[in-house]
Amino acid sequence: MLTFHWLLTGAALLMAGAALLRARRVSRRLERLTDSYWELRYEHGQLRSRLARLDPEAAPEAPPAPGPAQPAATAFVPLSSLKR
Repeated sequence: MLTFHWLLTGAALLMAGAALLRARRVSRRLERLTDSYWELRYEHGQLRSRLARLDPEAAPEAPPAPGPAQPAATAFVPLSSLKR
C-alpha cells in the first residue's frame, strides 16, 4: 500500500513539473505576442502619419480621441436620513 502512495506522489510531481514547463512556455509566447502587437500598432501609426503627410485628402480619418470622462455626480447624504 505504501508503494502505491509513492507512485501516486511521483506521478503528481511529474504532472506538476510538466504543467510548470507548459505555463512558462505559454508565458513566453504571450510576451512575444504582446511585443508584436505593440510593435505593429507603432508601425501602423507611423504609416498613417506618413500617408497623411503625402496625401492629406486620401488619409483616413483618425478616430476622435475620447475626452476626459465627466466625474460622477455625487451628493451628500446625511446619516440621519439613512436611519429612518
